[in-house]
Amino acid sequence: MLHLELEQSIGRCFYQACDRITQALLNNCQWYLTKKDAIVMLIVDCPDIVSYWHIVSNIPQLGNRLERFTKNAKIRVYPPFGKGEPLEISVNEISAYRDWL
Repeated sequence: MLHLELEQSIGRCFYQACDRITQALLNNCQWYLTKKDAIVMLIVDCPDIVSYWHIVSNIPQLGNRLERFTKNAKIRVYPPFGKGEPLEISVNEISAYRDWL
């Protein structure tokens, strides 16, 4: 029970730390934060390919907000069903892929 409350609390703090554009992008998707083995993971499930590309384009911003809570975090973005595999990236890898993202 405490574990779930912690995840929800971190999720609220993360969301409030995001700018309005990022909040709007997240509102268009289903998302949550989870913690397992000391790794915080942002899971984003996108309903359509446009939302998916907007979220993927915003990964540097999402990573920046997650780093405020922990350096040991990952982001996993799921495209719509049947449109490919999820993208998973550690926040400490984002700078290496900044040009690609």
